[in-house]
Amino acid sequence: TLRDQVRKFILQNFILERPEDLVDDESMLNKGIIDSTGVLELVAFIESTFEISVEDDELSRDNLDSINHIVSYLERKLTIAANSQRAERVTAFQA
Repeated sequence: TLRDQVRKFILQNFILERPEDLVDDESMLNKGIIDSTGVLELVAFIESTFEISVEDDELSRDNLDSINHIVSYLERKLTIAANSQRAERVTAFQA
């Protein structure tokens, strides 16, 4: 699942004294799990893994500060990408 992929990336790439400290709905910035450089690493992971572009205005706590926020953000972005691809195929078929 998206949640599992995000959780695995964070556990493999950021220092946590105890993995159980990674709670889905808690701020990773406030807990010191991720800093500003970590956010850039997270964005690189998201873009390469899910083949989506994270826009500058999407770099916010609302999208990237907790596992729940990241998963919600990915679900929105992937839905938009899928709808866009579907529309492109329909347009191409009609041409």
